Amino acid sequence: MGIEIERKFLLAGDGWRGEGQPTLMRQGYLCSDPERTVRVRIEGERAVITIKSKVTGASRGEWEYDIPVPDAAELLERLCEQPLVEKTRHRIEYGGHVWEVDEFAGENAGLVVAEIELGSEDEAFDKPDWIGREVTGDKRYYNSSLIRSPYSQWKDKA
Repeated sequence: MGIEIERKFLLAGDGWRGEGQPTLMRQGYLCSDPERTVRVRIEGERAVITIKSKVTGASRGEWEYDIPVPDAAELLERLCEQPLVEKTRHRIEYGGHVWEVDEFAGENAGLVVAEIELGSEDEAFDKPDWIGREVTGDKRYYNSSLIRSPYSQWKDKA
């Protein structure tokens, strides 16, 4: 089992734009229960199925496996909860870490978040000046929540 330790932030500026190679992603959930999620994702030319446990602090168990892209496309269209989550990811190296900036589309257009994966929950890291308020524990920003409650429905209350 892998452990994912991830912190999530809103952005405070556009200084990240033009950094990192953009990758289009489409993802959906076979299960979006808060105790466990099962996600299917097509990321560029790669497809994966990912199983994640309940979040405790900034950590959770994670298991990820490659699957054929045609199988992932069929799962996304036929079995995954709708709407799908569509986004463009920019991976940006900064201060010895990789920041993943996700710019959402569709029902979640206008939402942009940055995530950083860490080796431990108390690991120190440098924040670029475009990083804003931390939203790690705010379930509204979980990708699995964005299918049931898209950003377009609550953005004015954020």
